[in-house]
Amino acid sequence: MSVNDIIKNKPYLAWYVKDPARLSEESVLEHVLNYGNWDDVQQFIKIKSKGKTSELFKKTLSNKRTNYTPAVQSYFSRYFSHQT
Repeated sequence: MSVNDIIKNKPYLAWYVKDPARLSEESVLEHVLNYGNWDDVQQFIKIKSKGKTSELFKKTLSNKRTNYTPAVQSYFSRYFSHQT
């Protein structure tokens, strides 16, 4: 199973994306954290591992622009700082 399967199985997480199969791992993570539930987050972590998921999250935060909501950014910044 790949992280793109999460979006394939739950297309409402990326309802506005024309071709969700082409989303990068960073983009899939962004959609899962912003629009998914806790089970979706845990499924992503199970596929990629906590360490890799944390790296992807921190990588996107280092960009000039992110699409994380402030609440998601705050929560998962704390979550991943304690989990890795």
